[in-house]
Amino acid sequence: MKRSVVTGGAGFLGSHLCERLLDEGHAVICLDNFVTGTPVNVAHLTGHEHFRLVRCNVTDYVHVTGPVDYVLHFASPASPIDYLNLPIHTLKVGSIGTLHALGLAKEKHARFVLASTSEVYGDPQVHPQPEDYWGHVNPVGPRGVYDEAKRFGEALTMAYRRSHGVDAGIVRIFNTHGPRMRPNDGRAIPAFATQALRGEPITVAGDGSQTRSIIYVDDLVEGIVRMTFSGHPGPMNIGNPHELSILELAELVREVAKSESVISFIPRPEDDPTVRQPDISLAREILGWEPAVDLRSGLDSTVSWFRGHPDVIRRDASRPD
Repeated sequence: MKRSVVTGGAGFLGSHLCERLLDEGHAVICLDNFVTGTPVNVAHLTGHEHFRLVRCNVTDYVHVTGPVDYVLHFASPASPIDYLNLPIHTLKVGSIGTLHALGLAKEKHARFVLASTSEVYGDPQVHPQPEDYWGHVNPVGPRGVYDEAKRFGEALTMAYRRSHGVDAGIVRIFNTHGPRMRPNDGRAIPAFATQALRGEPITVAGDGSQTRSIIYVDDLVEGIVRMTFSGHPGPMNIGNPHELSILELAELVREVAKSESVISFIPRPEDDPTVRQPDISLAREILGWEPAVDLRSGLDSTVSWFRGHPDVIRRDASRPD
């Protein structure tokens, strides 16, 4: 039986990845310090004979007994509200945490996969963004703590591959949604869904013309798993090439939620990217992968998740869906 270690495994993405690896027949060791993740996300896995949840801060030390075949490094604050509130922790987990996770992979002769991000492209001047684009990032802006932590993590990953022969790879993750997102995590879809379900104004930054490309979590995990088993070094974009404006996204979430919320406009955050769209040619060629879940179907599942969340209380609970 293969053994996989997932750092940040009790987070939104990490928990779905743990679930999928168990389905693949792996024994899974989930490491998390619960700063942004929660044991609730993996509570349904704790009775599985091949799943183990360990409270661990990867910036301190990482040790796992026995053989390990895969190390998937997903530990990091990932939403703006988190990395802006935890800037130093974000930088530490992207640097020291990545160092420790790579050290574990080196010790165990394991395949290592770094969860990087489309944020390494910053506010891109090339559109759509291929993996060989170096990006346009403000290193001293408020978002720089996340962007540069991931860029450093990528450099460290490739250094371990070149200098220590670690079988390491990088996935660049684009905007993802699905069950187990936190209503208050500050990202667009949780904010829009929560506001729509509560009947509150849906707050769109700027004029809403900035674009994003949104992928459902099941599609993302499929791409990550294929990348993990491929042995390819990457970087590899894993995202949905379907691009839409933030205003269009807000209107679609409102429609899916059957809400009468109005759209309101708020100031746009500093260094907010104007466009974001992955070129997934490499993933199609190497992994035979592309998204399969259409945006509307994925949003149906995500909004349903928020509708049942205890922290999302509609103002008019008696109004029928």
